[in-house]
Amino acid sequence: MANTRAPDTYVKLVLMSSSGQEIAHSKTSVRRGQPNPLFKETFMFQVALFQLPDVTLMASVYTKRSMKRKDMIGWFALGLNSSGEDELAHWNQMRDSKGEQVCRWHVLLES
Repeated sequence: MANTRAPDTYVKLVLMSSSGQEIAHSKTSVRRGQPNPLFKETFMFQVALFQLPDVTLMASVYTKRSMKRKDMIGWFALGLNSSGEDELAHWNQMRDSKGEQVCRWHVLLES
């Protein structure tokens, strides 16, 4: 009998400089066996207002198959190297929100 259980998933966030260097990173807790997981978690990265035009926030979704094996499902990026127009609009809305929460859905790009 085949295993039909949904995979365990999590999201990794990486804040990068304009040169591609990692500034900070974080990840969500693992959602175990959920076919359509929601990641309602808040993350704070310390970035000076003048640095916002020069950073990229990369979000990658992974399945966790075992203790050591993980596979990327997809990704999107916000900020300097946004992966699309919607992502750039989201970044600009966050930048202009004056600390208020901004929530949007994004389509994952293939890894």
